[in-house]
Amino acid sequence: MADTEVAGTAGAVRTGPGPRSRKGVLTRARLIDAAKVVFERDGFLDARIADIADTANLAPGSFYHYFESKEQIFREVAEAQEERLTAPAEDRSDDVGVTPTERIRRANRRYLERYRDEAALMGVIEQVSRYDEHVNAARMATMKHFAERAEAAIERLQAEGQVDARVQPAIAADALGAMVARFAELWLVQNAVDCTMDTAVDQMTKLLTNALGISAK
Repeated sequence: MADTEVAGTAGAVRTGPGPRSRKGVLTRARLIDAAKVVFERDGFLDARIADIADTANLAPGSFYHYFESKEQIFREVAEAQEERLTAPAEDRSDDVGVTPTERIRRANRRYLERYRDEAALMGVIEQVSRYDEHVNAARMATMKHFAERAEAAIERLQAEGQVDARVQPAIAADALGAMVARFAELWLVQNAVDCTMDTAVDQMTKLLTNALGISAK
């Protein structure tokens, strides 16, 4: 489930020396931005450090002043993307007084739209997470972020009598969150599903509310 009251930010992996000057900080950021472009275009295996440096308008040797390897910079690119996925809504003021169903709907749309907007990068992250423990940890931290919020919300809604009391919050949060995350990958990365954003949001919302026993409103 997405970032909702019914639905972690990944820890950074920075092993190289950090820049000490403002210019160094800006140069490092340029390399990360350039790496994102190259990874999206070429994938992880075919991406080259020389291409990252060239995209950042830097000499190839400059790369090693800030990063030890292609793996390290990819981990930071992946972490930044996970942070974008888990960032709160820009405006939460209009959430006051809305029904649980509408909260789930808005959160699903926010997650799916953010995933869609970076689908090329997410495809690379999903692939690398299968064999890189650091990138996998970032993915799992995002899932944990959403699951913890979802578990707390389910418990609250159960106390209010709005969610089936037989539902185990922790299991439901993990299972339903995994469903939305996997659907996003199948749809937006693997192109295995043919549907519009509105249909995807509507169907995910129906599945989640039905699973929790929330009446549609």
